[in-house]
Amino acid sequence: MSVVLKKTVPSAAIRLVVTDAVGWPALAKGLDAATRTWLQTLGFKAAEHTHAIVPNGSGGIALVFVGVGRADHPFALSSLPLSLPEGEYTVDAQSVPPEQAASSWLLGAYEFTRYRPVRRAAASLVLAQSESAQRGIDLARTLCQVRDWVNTPAEHMGPADLAAAAQAVAKAHGARFKQVVGDDLQKAGFPAVHAVGRASTRPPCLIELNWGLAKHPRLALVGKGVCFDTGGLDIKSAEGMRQMKKDMGGAANVLGLASLIMARKLPVRLQVLIPAVENSVAGNAYRPGDVIKTRNGTHIEIGNTDAEGRVILCDALSYAVEGKPALIIDMATLTGAARVALGPQVAALFTRNTAMARELQDLGIAMEDPMWHMPLWRPYKGGIESAIADLVNTGQGPQGGAINAALFLDHFIPAGQEWLHLDMHASNEKPRAGRPVGGEAQTVRTLLAYLQARFGA
Repeated sequence: MSVVLKKTVPSAAIRLVVTDAVGWPALAKGLDAATRTWLQTLGFKAAEHTHAIVPNGSGGIALVFVGVGRADHPFALSSLPLSLPEGEYTVDAQSVPPEQAASSWLLGAYEFTRYRPVRRAAASLVLAQSESAQRGIDLARTLCQVRDWVNTPAEHMGPADLAAAAQAVAKAHGARFKQVVGDDLQKAGFPAVHAVGRASTRPPCLIELNWGLAKHPRLALVGKGVCFDTGGLDIKSAEGMRQMKKDMGGAANVLGLASLIMARKLPVRLQVLIPAVENSVAGNAYRPGDVIKTRNGTHIEIGNTDAEGRVILCDALSYAVEGKPALIIDMATLTGAARVALGPQVAALFTRNTAMARELQDLGIAMEDPMWHMPLWRPYKGGIESAIADLVNTGQGPQGGAINAALFLDHFIPAGQEWLHLDMHASNEKPRAGRPVGGEAQTVRTLLAYLQARFGA
């Protein structure tokens, strides 16, 4: 445990002195000459994510100066747990708010350890007991769980494994869990989910969680759960397939957001829907040119079997619509086009509600958990029209791919229904403080803050 809450912080805990580049010169002037000279020798100037250890007279550590961008930054202390020597450290609440101190420390200590031991024990942060600090711990644990789900290889994270993870979340929070599996999907009205997943030896399923009181507004969360994507008969290249264990990143992020909503007891009637499949190659795989009838009666022509995410989502979205929720949010690792437009760190946000989009965009930037509003540009809808069916699951060319995918999903959302679509990467390609390479919880913190403001805590 790299964050410990105690009634009284032990005096032996090493103090972290937090400052920034602007405040550092004034702070440095107040230090004794020996300390000031030592820090000058180290070249410490309080740049963000830097630190300097000041030794004591007996070969130990007297204190540590820490540079931050701002004290309440969500990754303020994230560079420290795996770079400081092992031991107990502490920071006062006036320097860094306890919630940010706890969460940033835990996120910085994260390693995926299912298949190997930790490389080194993380340094520990000792904080005074408080609701704020505990909230930070709970937030970080959930975000780390999302990372674990995304990082787990498909061999151990197939549709049944993803369902088991959802069931564990439901059990932890007293939610109701159910699933529809295999050929029962056709009987239950989820033919598109069945079509995409039927070629795998591991049967597809529709996972559902329900939680909350009937008197509260309904909130539906829908997550793309493609546990591995070969591309189907339109098979991916070896390079394109290498990271496709993360194609269930939307589902992982939805489960993380749902966990936090339930833990914080938001007054909503929550419905979580995850179509979970493995897009495989076999004799019974769905084919380019096939026409699939979906839950709401729309017929989809399959232009490319590698555009499978939108095919499974349309059944889940249609089911969510039937409950007439106040808001539907779907999260999906849907298109490479969104990554080309925005890179891996910024999720693409699509919605019909411009005011809500601007609010979320500003909130995400402030929280270092960004999303960017992209247009549901109606003139492009001609690109997904089919000559033999209602829609085709691919556009007519490579341009505007994320918009075409969003317009495809938009078809299944009736007028007047509030809806957010997030096309995300759910993974870090380069390491940053508190954000190692691999699976990532993306937009979860922003959406949680938005939902708390909208529905009340």
